[in-house]
Amino acid sequence: MLFGAKSRPLLGLDITTSSVKLVELGKSGDQYRVESYSAEPTPVNAINEKNIVDSESVAEAIRRAVKRAGTKTTDVAVAISGDAAITKVIQLPASLSESDIEGQVELQADQYIPFPMEEVRHDFEVIGHNARDEDMLDVLLVATRTENVEQRQAAVESAGLKARVIDVESFALENACRLLTHQMPDQGVNATVAVVDFGASSTTFSVLRNMKVIYTRDFAFGGQQLTEEIMRTYGLSMEDAGRAKKEGGLPSNFEPEVLDPFIDDMCQQVSRSLQFFLAAGGGREQPDQIIVCGGCANIPGVDELIASRVGIPTVIGDPLGQMKISSRAKSQGVKKDATALLTALGLALRSFD
Repeated sequence: MLFGAKSRPLLGLDITTSSVKLVELGKSGDQYRVESYSAEPTPVNAINEKNIVDSESVAEAIRRAVKRAGTKTTDVAVAISGDAAITKVIQLPASLSESDIEGQVELQADQYIPFPMEEVRHDFEVIGHNARDEDMLDVLLVATRTENVEQRQAAVESAGLKARVIDVESFALENACRLLTHQMPDQGVNATVAVVDFGASSTTFSVLRNMKVIYTRDFAFGGQQLTEEIMRTYGLSMEDAGRAKKEGGLPSNFEPEVLDPFIDDMCQQVSRSLQFFLAAGGGREQPDQIIVCGGCANIPGVDELIASRVGIPTVIGDPLGQMKISSRAKSQGVKKDATALLTALGLALRSFD
């Protein structure tokens, strides 16, 4: 497991600019079950551009989330952002022993990491035999600056928990996409599916082929822009604007003057990301389907609008659709927040690696 030893069970802990989301999963046979869940708002200005700048405030939000979830589990998996990680697939002889692979990765790592080795944390995972040469292995090398790991460890440990796994958001998202196969054409087999995960301040656009990510792009756009527009238009505080966005009660001009332009922006972002994907490699074709996730996916009718603009069938992601849910998690509103839980669920799934 990247940046950590195997440990179970694990809490999936997704720390973002808007919220701290905590998910704990159990498993019986092939059936997953949500054992506990909670979400707490992240203190204003505690996170800046995905860097934790006030670890004690974030730790306090984590403590509240743990208490509300009612979990006794103390080991967690957290993630760094994809743009803070360096990833490279390298080839090594398949004849090497496990310890020899580790030694070769150590020798080669500094060729691919543009920082002094004493300033980074790195790990690797053997993917399998190389498609073009059976005598070689594909090995995934992942590295990040030490401070990215230590920021998250400090916040988690201040909350009385232990960061057992430091993952990468894009890997967690790919991991969670197995929970969306019930919505995909042919369960995702031989299908090309785009998954758009709208976060608070950034969005991840990923394209999967046969359930493997073949393209990913992060860009600065998210639900916080709608919250800020509500603040400006109606003179509300950030907290009140966020509440009004979720619960309603805004004046009648909200939809035509604030919400509709924001949805237009969402559609443009999806269309632009599709263009980038198609231009990134020869012979690429439009995805068979788009799955929209994140808080913005809860805007009524957004799937139909995106489908009409880009001409691709679009659905709202439901990663909990095939799961059992404990009464405790239901009472915390896990179903209501389902579209925004891809990263947290992908992290929680590391319990079963």
